[in-house]
Amino acid sequence: MLKARIKFRKYGVMRFIGHLDVMRFFQKAIRRADIPIAFTAGYSPHMIMSFAQPLGVGVTSDGEYFDIELTEPISSEQAIAQLNAVMVEGIEVVSFKEISSDKKASGMTIVAAADYKVTFPKTFQDAFDLRELPDDWNSNVKRFMEEEKIVVLKKTKRSEKEVDIKPMIYEMHAIEDGIYLFLATGSEQNLKPDLVTEAFINFTGKSPEEMPFHIHRLEVYAQNPNYKNGCDEARFLALEALGKDIVVG
Repeated sequence: MLKARIKFRKYGVMRFIGHLDVMRFFQKAIRRADIPIAFTAGYSPHMIMSFAQPLGVGVTSDGEYFDIELTEPISSEQAIAQLNAVMVEGIEVVSFKEISSDKKASGMTIVAAADYKVTFPKTFQDAFDLRELPDDWNSNVKRFMEEEKIVVLKKTKRSEKEVDIKPMIYEMHAIEDGIYLFLATGSEQNLKPDLVTEAFINFTGKSPEEMPFHIHRLEVYAQNPNYKNGCDEARFLALEALGKDIVVG
């Protein structure tokens, strides 16, 4: 069975659509686009589809992924064109790659990190009308990352506990209009960007209510299977880098 990984952007008003609705949308879009997707067997067959690290509501992204199984080959170029022909404003398919059929290679399983751009609007109503950042913005970010520990209250469905999140922040630095974050993400360790951002805002002496923020996911990564300490290989690779274009004919 041929497996494919689809990468898409989510932006504009579609950032307010939750994961289950995005999944239902793609199920309908794949039918309309005539993509030869495989179905499960049994009395209630459904499309074989799995999403890698779905977004929270309100977050935009340039790097969202889901994997599907195909019943027959379709070229990447053709699949992207047919899918984008039935997309709504706010969702755009950007790549369609063949991936390993190994279950351990699924996007849901291999996600290890993600990076984000965090910006700071003037109000909660307009995510793109950004405030002017203070002169000490860069030094505040540096001082925050120089802390020995960054302890936050992390809530789960059953409990809440104090956690040192600093080991899960792989990179954090100031950019012209906000903050860049590179964080542990996935089943083994998962750090949400809003948790880091809220901790930083509190560190500066303000509160998240005083300082609204907007999160944009840039990319989702897996561990590079060829990475070893001290080698020249990158530690992480974007999920689409682990696939290849499908060429038919």
